[in-house]
Amino acid sequence: MSIADWTEADLGVPGRVLTVVRAPDPVLSTPSPQVDPGDPEVVQLAADLVATMRVSPGCVGLAGCQVGVSAHVFAVDVSQHPKTRTTHGTFVLCNAEVVEATRKEKGREGCMSVPDLTGDVKRATRLTVRGLLPGSGEELTVETDAFEARALQHEIDHCAGFLFLDRVAGAHAVFPRQTYL
Repeated sequence: MSIADWTEADLGVPGRVLTVVRAPDPVLSTPSPQVDPGDPEVVQLAADLVATMRVSPGCVGLAGCQVGVSAHVFAVDVSQHPKTRTTHGTFVLCNAEVVEATRKEKGREGCMSVPDLTGDVKRATRLTVRGLLPGSGEELTVETDAFEARALQHEIDHCAGFLFLDRVAGAHAVFPRQTYL
């Protein structure tokens, strides 16, 4: 299966919208343990992450720790974002790791767990990630670039206990979030 063929319907359970945890909650700064992708609780978490992401304006990714669950699981969907070049649609990965990362560039990031700030973060613009699909446990490799690569690295950082604020060059690279009415 290709990651683009996966849909949340493959999980077989309806997602629930969960509350997003905000910094400085300790769950956000604690590395999340690896999970068994076949565990029914992990499958439910995957569905919940997608459901929560869908109702959150501008959200392109959400990790387990961001809903208070310390588990190496995250959802990504950059398909509606204006900066997107490559997209694999909506997907959830368990125990994901970066296999290859090249061509670092600085870009502005925000986070639902740090709602009032954005920051400039250097990240790879070409990326290969390997992870497991929730439910089947099938191992998949995702090759991507640009904004989707940035979103994947941001979510993998969450699973490792890092916020984008841990990756900025300093206070000069942190900004109040712009609100557009």
